[in-house]
Amino acid sequence: MSTSPSLSGAERADGASVRIGALVPLTRPGWVAAGRHLLAGLESAVRDVNDAGGIGGRPLELVVRDTAADPQRAAAAVDELAGLGVAALAGEYHSVVARAAAARADAVGLPFLCSSAVLDALTEQPTDWVARLAPAQSHGWRIYADFLLGAGHSRIAVAVEPSVYWASGTRILRDHLVPRGGSVIELDMRALTPTAMCDELAEAGATALLLLVGHPEPAVSIVRSVRRDRRLSGILIGAPAGQPECAEWAALGDDGAAIPFLRYLPDRLGPLGARVETVLRERLAEAPSFVAFEGYDTVLVLADVLRSHGADRTRTAESWPQVDVEGTRGRIRFSRTPGIGVWQWAWAPVQVVDRDPAAPDRFRILHTG
Repeated sequence: MSTSPSLSGAERADGASVRIGALVPLTRPGWVAAGRHLLAGLESAVRDVNDAGGIGGRPLELVVRDTAADPQRAAAAVDELAGLGVAALAGEYHSVVARAAAARADAVGLPFLCSSAVLDALTEQPTDWVARLAPAQSHGWRIYADFLLGAGHSRIAVAVEPSVYWASGTRILRDHLVPRGGSVIELDMRALTPTAMCDELAEAGATALLLLVGHPEPAVSIVRSVRRDRRLSGILIGAPAGQPECAEWAALGDDGAAIPFLRYLPDRLGPLGARVETVLRERLAEAPSFVAFEGYDTVLVLADVLRSHGADRTRTAESWPQVDVEGTRGRIRFSRTPGIGVWQWAWAPVQVVDRDPAAPDRFRILHTG
């Protein structure tokens, strides 16, 4: 799949377009809703860049590949896009997929600005070819752990599936909570049905259950089972990975409300963010998630780099430390962060929010970090 957004103000330019490759989960088992929002942000920013004259008078073009949450498919797409001559790579939502793409981008020498994936170890070794906008998992999930402690929850259960990402999240929570008097109990969803999990949860005495599982299943079934179990009426359900962010979560109705999750937005958007929010809302026909803003900011940064340093891949990779761009959610600069091998925006704003039970389309800010 590929797409070439309207060239608008750059149509009169001479010369070929400047092309950016985009990795996006657009089909199952990828989280399609997140992919749709990510792509909307990327495409909206490309249109705005071209309306403003493109890159030195040349149109910016987005070449999209569907990863379907498949690391091997993503790695193959990196090779394909590199062969097509793209100047840089953007996107991806799933951390495990982004890690495969980052490794391949590093190997072939293709600059990759990762939009949404948060796994700390995005690459095995430090690299100059990869930068990231989303906050590292350790940063955001520690903030979430502080929220839990502040709300009086120290005995935490996690419903978990096997994954590098979920295992990393469990470790971060345990490392942060245990020294502060908390505990983390793992409930292996490979071995438990949602009903059996409720039995285990009732016996464990936990006051909060975190969904470290895929959406829609088994997350939806777990939520419904817990909400209907009278023994668990007082338990907090949480979803640090952000499953309740996208509008499709609203299909759970009242069951899906009051489930705190992480999102990466400021308390109040500035003028640019407010303008982009209006554009994205019209494009998506629903409220844009933070993922859509991440997509927009990705193109904003890459366009600035390409205008300043040209489309040479090596010069783009060398330019990450010089980035200084006003994004939709704050000033974006990259630095080296201990324990993270890529150039990192440290940090995007972090909130813990939930859907208001009285109005599930409205979000309540519970904690900021």
